[in-house]
Amino acid sequence: MRTRSTRLLAGAAAAALLALPAAAASADSHEGTVTVLHGVPGVTVDVYVNGDLTLEDFEPGTVTDPLTLPAGAYEVEIYAADADPAADDAVISGATELPGGANASLVAHLTEDGTPTLGVFVNDTSAIAAGEARVTARHAAAAPAVDILVNGDAAATDVTNPMEFSTDVPAAAYDLAVNLAGTDTTVLSADGVELAEGTSTIVYAIGSAGDDTLGLLVQSIGGLGSSPEGVPAGNAGLADGSRSGCSVPRAASRCRSVCSRPTAGAPWRRGSTSPHAACWTSRSSRTTATPPTAATACCAAT
Repeated sequence: MRTRSTRLLAGAAAAALLALPAAAASADSHEGTVTVLHGVPGVTVDVYVNGDLTLEDFEPGTVTDPLTLPAGAYEVEIYAADADPAADDAVISGATELPGGANASLVAHLTEDGTPTLGVFVNDTSAIAAGEARVTARHAAAAPAVDILVNGDAAATDVTNPMEFSTDVPAAAYDLAVNLAGTDTTVLSADGVELAEGTSTIVYAIGSAGDDTLGLLVQSIGGLGSSPEGVPAGNAGLADGSRSGCSVPRAASRCRSVCSRPTAGAPWRRGSTSPHAACWTSRSSRTTATPPTAATACCAAT
């Protein structure tokens, strides 16, 4: 039953990768970029890709350098370290499709109920306005819904595993915290996190609240900055910016609520994002469960 569950989750993630638009493509449309993260505490593993041992003795808390891989289909099986694939069962297994030009994160983590699973997140590599940075928080822990705080203020509420919140902010150092939803109980925090200009910083909550193994993993994607002259002028805080080919008010992008659906035809979900299915709303309508018409026209989902 556990193996079936992880495969279903991996299949949903694969659907998200297949829907990635051409706007996110890199210079080489025949290759994709993958970063692998180990967020299952207490288990050192061997990672097999298409039957070949790819990562040996992969320890919890490890983030690989970005891997450039040919576009195509991949079978991923994760075994306890030194296990015999011919005789032992995989801890996690799944299949995914890597389109050319995609930038994705492959994450071994726990579901909310503590089941090991394989998650695939599509990374937003669209241009970041001059003077700004991107921060993304991803819930990949065996823990209930949480609120994400930036400098003490709630940036996103009721974020559940495996949802995420992402926003662009002025490049600077920030205090980040994760609270149990609707409470002042902080379960994770990181002070003075430097968000560098033109860089996307992705913070993962991993581990288990019940086992007292909660922690943070950090991934960075650089080189996303745009030149100052590339940002149209306008009233302070209201200049139009561009993201994934859409023009949206920059002020709205800083406090956007991001909605997505994991597969075509599925309900829209508040609190998670992917470049192919994003909507921006004002702070007052952050709790919308469906994308507003203007956002749908701007960034249409497949």
